[in-house]
Order: sequence, then structure tokens, then C-alpha cells
Amino acid sequence: MTYLQAIVIAVVQGVTELFPVSSLGHSVLVPAWIGGSWETLVTQSSQADSASSFYLAYIVALHCATALALLWFFRADWVRIIRGFFQSVARSIRERRFIVRTADERLAWLIVLATIPVGITGLALEHTFRVLFAKPLYAAVFLTINGLILLAGERLRRRAELRGQLPTGAQPAAAAGGATAATVGTRTTRTTRTGTRARRLDSLAFREAAVIGLFQTTALFAGISRSGVTMVAGLLRGLDHEDAARFAFLLATPVILAAGVLKLPALAGSAGTGIRGQVLVGAVAAAVAAYLSVRFLTRYFTTRTLTPFAVYCLVVGVACIVRFA
Repeated sequence: MTYLQAIVIAVVQGVTELFPVSSLGHSVLVPAWIGGSWETLVTQSSQADSASSFYLAYIVALHCATALALLWFFRADWVRIIRGFFQSVARSIRERRFIVRTADERLAWLIVLATIPVGITGLALEHTFRVLFAKPLYAAVFLTINGLILLAGERLRRRAELRGQLPTGAQPAAAAGGATAATVGTRTTRTTRTGTRARRLDSLAFREAAVIGLFQTTALFAGISRSGVTMVAGLLRGLDHEDAARFAFLLATPVILAAGVLKLPALAGSAGTGIRGQVLVGAVAAAVAAYLSVRFLTRYFTTRTLTPFAVYCLVVGVACIVRFA
């Protein structure tokens, strides 16, 4: 793998991991579309594991860099979330019953519950999904499906808003900056900057977090975006785009980091031979790309929707199907 290939793939991964357009799909489609020596990377992506594939080992390193960029961007949130988690655990042990009192404690448990499904599924089926479906034509098909999922999510969300049928929250939570909170019946809502009413993130029920976690498991298919399907799940539970995106990014951090750390030792073996310089350069490029991406998207989703990304996935997906069919 040349340094040019390393940098291009790193930038693509850093951006597409957070934009709702599938990083795994692009890591297969971009080399396949360019062709030539780049096609070796596509072949490498379906190898047995990261210990026998330099490309998989490289992608693992990029994922770790992306996760660290996310961790840094949301560092203040993570300090509160981790503190809230341990406070809740300590109080529950002390009083011998499960207790969640603050918004930070609740958000911590929402993340834990939403991470469990994708963690179990990823450990059990990641190899199978990658070997079977990490191929250009399959990635193109699933990228097209990803576009349809994003469009459907926006359409269903819009219908629910017009009918006033957004899901109600199980427990109200305290207000936090950026919007005005108001309790309507059993639902904790906020008035967004666009004038619409939406649920607050920390009003999600624990079972809803688990369902959102199940949505994440579809990202095992190359072409389906983790952040995209997580946002759609959040929108369907009544969150606005800003909170749906924030939850998606917070959920992505432990999942991406854990997957990377588990497989990172492969770089110390034969898979990393001859590419450690490329790994270092690529990791820096991916981290910078991811940081700039999340900074842009957290602002973008305060007023805008998933529709442009859906159109992109449909256009690129169909073009790739024609190219690789």
C-alpha cells in the first residue's frame, strides 16, 4: 500500500464513518472504482481476519483514530457520562436497587444498553458479514438501500410531526442548553431552533435505546451507515436531527474504539509489516478528517436533514451497481 493510497483511504474513512453514507462501503467501493493496484485492497477486505490482511489491519487503525477524534470532540460530554455512570452504580449498590436520578446518569445507561446489541452481534457475525458481503456489487446494493432507509426515516418523521404523533417519553428529564424544555403529558419535549417540538435525548426509555442499538447492527453490511441508521432510529422515536446525531456519535465512540482495540494487535504482527509508516500517516489523516466532519455535522443537523445524504447514496449506489454488475 502506497502513502497516496493510505492517505486517500484514511480521509475517506474519517469522513464517511460520521457522514451517514457508510465508511465500510466506501472502503470497498473507492478502491474498486479506481481499479489497478487499488483492487488488491478490495480483495484484502474479504480476508479471514486482520491478522492475515494488511488492509483490514490498516482499517482497524483508522477506526481507532476516528474514535479518538470523537472522544476528544465530545470530551466534556464523556466526562459527565462516565461520572454519571459510576454515580448511578455506586448509589444502586448502596441502596440495593437500580437508581438513575440525573440526565447524565440516564444518558450513560442509554449508551450502555444501545451498545450491547451491536457488540454481541459484531463479535458473533462480523467475520461472516465481511467475507460474504464486503464486495463491490454487494456494497453498492446496500449503499442504495441505505439511501432508501434515510429517505424513509425522513418521510416517516415528517408524517409523525404533521399528525402530532411523535412517540412519548417514559420519564421526564431536566432541560439543558440550546432549547426550551416543556413537559406535555408524559412527554418531555423541547422547542428546537427551527420551531418544531421534539423529545429530549435523555427522555428516551431504556427499551428504546436497546431498539436503537439493534438498528446499529445493520451497519455490519458494507454500504449501510452506522450513524445513518442510528439517526433514523432516533428520529422515529421523536428526537430532532440535532439530538439524533449527537446520540449516534456518542454511540459510535465505544463501538468503534472497542472493535479497533480488539484487533489492533494485528499491526504488531505480519499484517503490519511494511505499512507501519502508512498506518501512522493514515491515522493522523483519519483523525483530522473525522474531527472536522463531526464538527461540521453537529452544526449541520441543528437546522437540516438527512435528505441530501439519502440522494447521494441513491445516486452513487445505482452508479456503482451499473459499474460492478
